[in-house]
Amino acid sequence: MPQQLIFLPMGALAFLTFGVLMVIPFRRFAAGRAGQITAADFKFGESPRVPGHVSIPNRNMMNLLELPMLFYVGGLMFYVTGKVDGVVLIVAWTYVALRFVHSLIHLTHNNVMHRLIAFATGNVVLTVFWILFFVKLFAAR
Repeated sequence: MPQQLIFLPMGALAFLTFGVLMVIPFRRFAAGRAGQITAADFKFGESPRVPGHVSIPNRNMMNLLELPMLFYVGGLMFYVTGKVDGVVLIVAWTYVALRFVHSLIHLTHNNVMHRLIAFATGNVVLTVFWILFFVKLFAAR
């Protein structure tokens, strides 16, 4: 199997992150034009005055820069060791799909229970991704 296929889900997650990054200024500028916030509300980060619909994209962006880093590192480890196979790709794409669902929920209706299910399931899949790496690395040949 072509080892570079692992870069497709990694790239998809990176582009999701860039997409969320683009939402942040749109929400901030719209809120600024509506008089809901001013530049001073961001002098030391986001002040408590910033409405939730404006701060949520920033929080989602932080989510995409936390645990997903372990996904990127794991993907590189699979690639470097030549352990990418169909199962690894299914697990990788499942993780990316769950991160997409989590972001979609977070940026739209933001139901906490729905978001929690997507987030927690994604974390389980990420854990499986890492366990799979070590099983493949140390499996008898």
